[in-house]
Formats: sequence, C-alpha cells, structure tokens
Amino acid sequence: MREPKRMEAVQSPIIPVVGELIRDNPGTISLGQGVVYYGPPEESRSEIQNFWSDPENQKYKLVQGISPLIELVAGKLESENQIELNSANAVVITAGGNLAFMNAVLAITDPGDEIILQIPYYFNHEMAVAMAGCRAVLVETDENYQLRVDAIRSAITPKTRAVVTISPNNPTGAVYPEESLREVNALCRERGLYHIHDEAYEYFTYDGAVHFSPASIDGSAGHTISLFSLSKAYGFASWRIGYMVIPEHLLVSVKKIQDTLLICPPVISQYAAVGALKAGRPYCSSQQSAIVKVRQLLLSELRGIQSFCTAPITTGAFYFLLRLNTKEGPMDLVKTLVRDHKVAAIPGTAFGIEDVCTLRVAYGALETGKATEAVGRLLQGLKTILQ
Repeated sequence: MREPKRMEAVQSPIIPVVGELIRDNPGTISLGQGVVYYGPPEESRSEIQNFWSDPENQKYKLVQGISPLIELVAGKLESENQIELNSANAVVITAGGNLAFMNAVLAITDPGDEIILQIPYYFNHEMAVAMAGCRAVLVETDENYQLRVDAIRSAITPKTRAVVTISPNNPTGAVYPEESLREVNALCRERGLYHIHDEAYEYFTYDGAVHFSPASIDGSAGHTISLFSLSKAYGFASWRIGYMVIPEHLLVSVKKIQDTLLICPPVISQYAAVGALKAGRPYCSSQQSAIVKVRQLLLSELRGIQSFCTAPITTGAFYFLLRLNTKEGPMDLVKTLVRDHKVAAIPGTAFGIEDVCTLRVAYGALETGKATEAVGRLLQGLKTILQ
C-alpha cells in the first residue's frame, strides 16, 4: 500500500522515541518530557464528585465546552491576561493545547498555505502544520532565542496565513517582551495575517520576567488566536484540557473541526478543570518553589562546564536549551547519556536546530532530591563524553 506523502513529511514524535530508550535502560532519570512534578489541586477531586452526581454528564456536551468552565476561563482571562471577551472573540475549551493549535491551523489555512514558526520551534506545532498540508516557514531567533521581527517580516509571502509565537517558550525558556509581541501583532494586522500565540507556560517566569498576552492589545481580537493549557501549571497533563481565544468569525470553523475530531472535550476532565480554576493561580504558585530551586541548581552546575556547553539564561517555562561544542550528533549524544549515564534529554534536532548540537533539558518534572541526582548524572555524563 502506498504511504501518503503528506504523512511522510511529518517527523516522528521525539518524546515516545526517547521514552523507548528510557524503558530499555531501567533506572534512567528523565530530564526530557515537559511536565511538572505535582498533580491537580484537591478542588479538582471535589468537582469530579459533582460530575458523577448528574447522569446527563455521561452524554455528549457542547462542542465548545461546558458553561461553568467557560465562565471561569472568561473571568481568568479578564483578571490575569487583560483579555476582554466580547462580540469580537470567543472561548473554546479543547482537549489540551495541541488540539487548540490544530484547530487554529485547520480553521485558517488551505493546503499549500504557509505558517511562520520561530526556530527553535515546538515540534508538535511543526508536525501539525505538515499534517494540514501546509508549509512551515522557519525564522531564526537571535543568540538569546528572542524574536527577530525584521526577519519575520521578510519571511512573509502571499501564501502566509499566520505567524506563531510561544512565550514563555518551549524549548528555550525565553520570555518575549511586550514590545516584541506588540510589533508582531501589529505586523500581522497590517499584512492581514493571524497571530497565533501559545501561552501554555504563562505562570512560569523568573527573575522579574513578565508574561504578556497579545490578545489584550486594543483592536487585536479580529486577528489574534491565543492558546492556553492546564497541563503545565495545574499538573493536568493526562486530563487533556486547554482552551483557546479566537476571533468570532472563526468559531463556526473551529466547532466543525473539534466536533469531527472529538465531539466535545472529555466532560469529566472539564469538571476537574472547574475545580482547578477555582483553586486558581495561588495553588500553582505554591507548588513552584521546588522548580525554582531546581532551576537555580542547574544554572549553578552549568557554570562549571562553560568550556564546552553554553546556555543562554532564559527566564521562563522550565527548560534550558544547551549548546554543546561537539561534532557528535545530538541523538547519538542522547543515546550515550541514557545508556551509559542513566539520564535522558531531548535532541535539538526535534526543534528544527540543525547547525549545532543542542539538548533540551526539562527541569520541572522532578522534586528537588531526584532533580539533584539527575543534574549530577547529566553534568558528569557531558564531562565524560565531551571534555
């Protein structure tokens, strides 16, 4: 049987590949997958009891999400992101941030259209663009992984439909300043493009960095698509709940797509999300002091290997993207680290980096004791392999 060329163009997801390596090497500690060490708040458990109390909850619900959750999301967007919901925009609850992105791509493109991604990109974004039969146009960020707005402007063609930004960023941890995001948003408005902005890591900022939502800009509602997720901040990864703020004129298309892909977001997960948002940001903040400690530990240890490893000091998410002075391929390096040193990271090639050996290190998934051991293994492994 002939393999479709559309799917041949899609890279294999790297997380399962590295996951197989970890399973084949028992005792490996992962600094690979981008999750947090904690789970949802107790309020989520309470709301799940409410789910069971109503037999109607065993049936399909509205494709855009249940009303109690949409109301809580609307309040959160207004108070925390300064995004006002009105007749120009709409909220759709999704099964995680990845589905939100796929909804957006399918709603705004025809096959052959172009979407601008920043390098390093989030691999599932690039994969979604390819699956939609579109072309990802890749624009390099600067040496600190910050946006180059002039380069974005130069990459626009008659086929361009959107510019994608992620802040705080996966895989780099960069936080884009308000000024840069305003420039990109204004450029998109000027050229008749959508600005798709991924804010999954909005609660993870450090050293005074400030998160900014472009959809809060006056006049941005008609061309700005904002993507959010509970997976990271609320320890909600397996529950698959995210949401998106879209221009009102895209709502019919997004509902068609979401109804086809999953009919409605999992209702029990939506009830759990109601509980999470009732607990709110204070719950997330109370859990993150351990992540801050691990970040400081990693920063301190990285100073000892600067002769062959550099990492721009970024101030968001829970990632560092290490640049390594070696001719060894990043996937080969990952395999050696797992096999010989029992620690895993993600190769930078998965994020579109081809000209230098890089590894993404995720530091949110482990409590302090385990993280200390993992960082020790990583640093010792890199010294053994590269020094």
